[in-house]
Amino acid sequence: MIDLYSYENDLRGEGYQLICGIDEAGRGPLAGPVCAAACVLPAGLVIEGLNDSKKLSEKRREALYDMITAKALAWAVCLVDETVIDEINILQATFRAMRGAVERLSVRPELCLVDGNRDPGLGLPTRTVVKGDASCASVAAASILAKVTRDRLMAAYDAQYPGYGFAVHKGYGTKAHYEAVGRLGLCPIHRRSFFKKHGPA
Repeated sequence: MIDLYSYENDLRGEGYQLICGIDEAGRGPLAGPVCAAACVLPAGLVIEGLNDSKKLSEKRREALYDMITAKALAWAVCLVDETVIDEINILQATFRAMRGAVERLSVRPELCLVDGNRDPGLGLPTRTVVKGDASCASVAAASILAKVTRDRLMAAYDAQYPGYGFAVHKGYGTKAHYEAVGRLGLCPIHRRSFFKKHGPA
């Protein structure tokens, strides 16, 4: 089993203290915003059950969200909506969300750990970490903050745009989602550029 804390503990041995984990949720869905989160955890903090948000139940993510927001030295989220995604593409929108989350932090990180293999151009010392959400505590924490924030928003959109099932599939391209689009057409939060690429199944 991977020790989620060893990566950052090694970095603290190199002299880094304010280490920020960064991750996103919502790159793949057909609707709604992409959400990025940035999280700086204090040295020595161990959050029981912390893991990649995708490996956790919704109930567990919600509980961990409350723990992370209570105990983090600093945290922030940033949403970039579907109109911007259509305008500048999902990768650039994701980078914009990551930069926005870091800019909203109440502290200035000494080092940023970004999930994945692409540098979003934060203007700060940055290391990309492939599968960082499953190997670094602060990135795992950021993945939970991003996922819970976005899921809550999609549940709210479900009430605003009934019939699409946003509370269930969170905007992802499930069969039920495509069938709903076939019946109802696109709603204001759908990413038009994704339908040009994918087309309803």
